[in-house]
Amino acid sequence: MPEPQPGARPADGSTPGTPPDRDPAAADKPTSPPVPSDQPEPSTQPTAADRPEPADQPEATATEDVPAPRWSGSASVPPPLPRRPAWGESAEPTPPQAVPVGPPEHQTPVDPWAGVDTGGWDLPSAELPPLPPTTPYPVPPATRQWSGPPAPPVGSHPVPPVAPVPPPAAPVPPPAARPTMPSRPMSPPPPPPAPARPPKQRRGGRSSTPPAAPAPGQPTTKGYAPARRRRRWPWLLLLTLACCCGCPAYYGFPISAQYPARAALPEQIEDLTLRQDNRSAETAKQLENEVRDEHLLAEDTFAGVYSTTNGKRVTLFGGTGFRLTPEADAEAEISRLADRYALAAAETVDTGVRGRHERCAVGRADGSDVVVCTSVDHGSIATGVFTRLSVTDSATLLNTLRIQIVQPERG
Repeated sequence: MPEPQPGARPADGSTPGTPPDRDPAAADKPTSPPVPSDQPEPSTQPTAADRPEPADQPEATATEDVPAPRWSGSASVPPPLPRRPAWGESAEPTPPQAVPVGPPEHQTPVDPWAGVDTGGWDLPSAELPPLPPTTPYPVPPATRQWSGPPAPPVGSHPVPPVAPVPPPAAPVPPPAARPTMPSRPMSPPPPPPAPARPPKQRRGGRSSTPPAAPAPGQPTTKGYAPARRRRRWPWLLLLTLACCCGCPAYYGFPISAQYPARAALPEQIEDLTLRQDNRSAETAKQLENEVRDEHLLAEDTFAGVYSTTNGKRVTLFGGTGFRLTPEADAEAEISRLADRYALAAAETVDTGVRGRHERCAVGRADGSDVVVCTSVDHGSIATGVFTRLSVTDSATLLNTLRIQIVQPERG
C-alpha cells in the first residue's frame, strides 16, 4: 500500500492529523463493552436454583451485612420552620376539636351497681298513722237561669273594616364585620391646673394687679371680673347700736319716768281726811324720822295719818330718791316691819307698772288686825298700815294714795 504524500488531503475532505468527529447521536449513547458472540443469551442462563452447589463451599450466613449505598439520588430536605402567627392572631395553639359523642341510645349501658352486694337493703318500714279525714269542699249553690234579654246573634254586629297589612320590608344585609383592632392602654388625661388665687385687696384701696383670667373650662363673658366682697360693717354697726342703746333704753325708760319725784300730803283723798291732832302729828313725825334713818339716800320724806267717818284708819309714810333695785327694797321694807307688826308671810301684788313692785302681809297692831303694804319703784317708796280692810282692798287703796301723793317731775 503506498504511503500518503505530505500535504495531501484525505478522501473525506478532513484536515490531516485531526481525528474525525464523532456522530452526535452516537456520542450521546453510552458505551458498553462488546458482548462476545460465543456467550449464551440471558434467557438461556441457568438460575441459581438450577445450579448445582459445590460440596466443598460453606453455607452463607443469614445475617450478612448489606453495604450502605455511597450516595442517594436526592439531597436531604430539612423539616419546615414553624409558621409565624398572623397579625392579630392568637399565639396559643388552637385546641383540638372535640370528638362528637353519639346519642346515649347507641352507647352500651353500664350497670353502676354491678358487683355490689345489695342483699341487705331490705329495711323494715315503720307504719305511719292514718291521715285525718279532710274537710269536704262546700257544695256551690245552684245558679239560676239568666233572666235578662237574649244575646244578639253573632252575625248581627257590624264587623269593623280591617286595615290592610303593609308588605314586609326588604331585609337589610348586616354590615360587614370589620377586623378588630387590639386595644391599647390609654394614658389618663392630665388633671386641669388649679386656678390661681387672686391677691388680697386692702380695704379702701384699689388693687394694682389686673383681675385674673377665668380658669380653663369656665365660660368667658364680656367684662369678666372677680366678685367683690360685700361689706358687712353696716350690719355689725346696727347690731352694736341695738345692743348698746336698745338694752339701756329698755331698762332705762322706767327709771327716767319714775325719777326724780316729789311728795306732798293732801288734806283730803276721796273719803280719807288727814288728821291734824297732836297725837297724829307726833306719830307722823316719829315715822318720818325712821324713814330717814333707814333710807340714807332718801331725798325727801313724808308721813301722815288718815281716817274715815266710819272709823277706818290708814297710816302712810315713805320717801323719794333714786333706787336701783326696787324689788329688793320692797322685800327689805317688809322684813324691817315684820317684828313691829308681827307680820305673816308676804304676798306679791301685781301693780301693772314696769319697774314698780308691791308686797302685802297681815299682822296685828294695838290688839287689832292690820294689813301692811309697801310699794317701791325707781324714784320713791310708800308704806301703808290699813285697818278693817282686806289685802286686796289695802293694795288698791295704797295705789290710789300713791298716785295722789307722789308726783314724778318728768310726768
